[in-house]
Parts: sequence; C-alpha cells; structure tokens
Amino acid sequence: MGALMTVLNRVAGSPLVSRLGVKAPVDRALFHATRVGFTAANRTFAATRKLTRPRRLPSAPQRTVFDLTPTEEQQLIVETVREFAAEQLRPAAAGADDKCAAPPELLSTAASLGVTLVGVPEDLGGVATERSTVTNVLVAEALAHGDMGLAVACLAPAAVSNALVLWGDEDQQATYLPAFTDDDVPPAALAVQEPRPLFDPFSLRTKAYRTSGGFVLSGEKSLVPLASAAELFVVAAELDGRGPALFIVESSTAGLSVEPEPAMGLRAAGTGRLVLSQVAVPESALLGGAASSVYADCVRLSRLGWCALAVGTGAAVLSYVTDYVNDRVAFGEPVSHRQGVAFRVADIGTELDGMRLLTYRAAARAEQGMPFAREVALARTLCATKGMAIGSDGVQLLGGHGFVKEHPVERWYRDLRAVGLMEGAVLV
Repeated sequence: MGALMTVLNRVAGSPLVSRLGVKAPVDRALFHATRVGFTAANRTFAATRKLTRPRRLPSAPQRTVFDLTPTEEQQLIVETVREFAAEQLRPAAAGADDKCAAPPELLSTAASLGVTLVGVPEDLGGVATERSTVTNVLVAEALAHGDMGLAVACLAPAAVSNALVLWGDEDQQATYLPAFTDDDVPPAALAVQEPRPLFDPFSLRTKAYRTSGGFVLSGEKSLVPLASAAELFVVAAELDGRGPALFIVESSTAGLSVEPEPAMGLRAAGTGRLVLSQVAVPESALLGGAASSVYADCVRLSRLGWCALAVGTGAAVLSYVTDYVNDRVAFGEPVSHRQGVAFRVADIGTELDGMRLLTYRAAARAEQGMPFAREVALARTLCATKGMAIGSDGVQLLGGHGFVKEHPVERWYRDLRAVGLMEGAVLV
C-alpha cells in the first residue's frame, strides 16, 4: 500500500493530470485509498442520466501530409505512460507472469492515469473531443514497452469503453459508460477468440438466438483477459445466421461462467475461458444493431491494437539486447563487434521501424474516418511475422541467458507469439 500511495501521489502531481482535466477524480481516488484501500465492491450498472442520442466522436481532420510527429498533448501522455510502464509494469512483470494475474493496484493506477478516458467524449466524463485512435495506439505501445501481458490487462477495460463510444446507443452509453469515467473503473473485457485451431473471427461457433425477450447466447470464448475479475463483457456471437454481432453481457448474468486458461504468453493478463450456457440477455444488449460494418471495424481496430503492442514489445527487445551485446565481453571485446551479432540487431531495428510505420498509418486513417482495412491487414501481417522473429532473435542474441527467466526476453518472445493469433481483447 505504501508503494501504491507513492505512485498515486506522483500521478496526482503530474502536469498531465491537470491538462487532461482528471485531477479531481485522481484526488478522490487518493483520498479513498488512504481511508479504505482498493477494495472492489459489487457493482450495479444503471443509467445515471438520460441521453437523447448516442454520443459519437467526430473524425480527426484529414491531413494532406502524413506526419508521424506526436502532438504536444500526445507527447505528454506517452511520456507519462512510458514512465509508469518503466517504473511499475516492468518490475512487476515477472511476478505477474508467474501468478497469471495482474496486481490490482497496478490496474487501479493505470485507470487513474486516464487510460479509459482517452476515447470517451468530454460530455460523458472523458477527455476526448475527436477520434483518438492514434493516441490509443501510442498508449498501447508505451504500456507494452513495460510488459505486453500487463499492458493487455490495463487496456482490457478501455476496449469495452471504446466499443460503447463507437457503437453504443444512448441507453447503453448512459448505463455503462459512467462506470468507466468514475474513480473505480470496472474490470471488463472484449471476448472474440474461440478455443479452436485456425480460428476465423468471421466464422463464429458462439451462437446468439433471438427470443421474445431478447437473445440467448451459447458457446465458449477463450483467452479473455481479466476473465475471473471482469464485471462486464462485450461478446462476439453469430446472430441467427445474419453474421457476427456484439453483445453486452454482465458477469452476474445466469448461465455465464469462467474457467482459468493460462497460456504460453500473456500470462499476466489473467486470461480465462468464458463459457456461455443459454445466457439470456435483453434486446438492449445488442451493440451496434448487428451491422456487419460494426463487427468488421471491431476486428480491425482490435488487430491494430495488437500491432501497437507488438511495436512496444519489439522496442523493449531492441533496447535490452543492444545494451546486452555492448556490455557482454567475449574474447576480449564486446560481442556487438561481431558482424553476425551487429547485423541481427540492425535487422531488429529495421523491421521495428517498418512495423511502427504501418501501424501509425493505419491508425491515422482510422482516426480521420478514411478506409483502413488494407492498412490494418498489412500492419498485422508484418507485426505478426516480424514480431515473432524479433522475439526469437532477442532470445538468440542472449545465448544461454535468453533461455532463462533471469532475463525478460524469454517472456517477451512468448508474448509476441500472441500477436498473430489473438483476436479481440484490445480495441483502439
């Protein structure tokens, strides 16, 4: 608790907190922590006010020149998140990987930084005035530089809040979004992945059937982050042969159960299997009116988020192995003096820049309301293949040290393999 209070005091004093307009919520969280600590309570989602129409963020203005330079505000956000990732996520990563769970205090601190506020409109309690896909990508990349598994855990609630902003109607936004702009952000997750080989997100085995009172969902979802703790899910299911659709499902709904499902990587995200056995949800649970474009954009924005995570983790690998090969001495000189070592490190840097460029371009087009399907497909293909290669090269460059848990590259290698197979979980 002492360490957590130190972090919260630093967060409360950060200039970014005042700039984002979230100083009051952070101060309240600090006051609450000093009195009763961070104890989760049972939550009831209910509308706090009536909305006459859903709030949608306008697209960012289109630019004639593609510029990768972050704005001043984006730079402040990235610097704060990167500091949090370096000082809090990186040291806690090994323990969280062993326990297959993210420390609750880290998730609370990440929420206090405003991770779920970036994509929520100002008049709904957030800080956004326009689409913020690029900012969300930058945040995901900065978090993953600390640890990808913990980054996924921190970003999982934002996936649900972003989905509500993008496709929720006025009642859904009024009911659920206030919880994501409050002091105590609920654990939540986007559940798309299913437990079968060669999974195709556009061919779902989880089914949703229309009934007189709403819908009934049956099926299984795998590798859902924060599964055991989540209070709210957005679940993808095939609707009556019409195609995939998204449904809001509260964790207390009868017929929903969670099973532990630790995986090779992303263990710190606390992944689990979501079992839906005749889960009845009301008509109001359908998100986006079952429009095919809604689900397609959900998959694309999720894949874009995984690209950002791959870039952040790949940058962590590059930084770590560069220091290692410069410090490691063999035969009287640093091993980086060997061409085979130096060229491989250079290859990591080259591929990483390509991954980052494609990811930023896809994010910029999505943010500006332009077609971005092709750009996401290119980014995902490159990040999946080169991301795994970067992880493998990182292990190889450390030699025997790359195979032991004393160094983080073996964990980053396991995490990077998730980029090519994970669907859902994060949403930018």
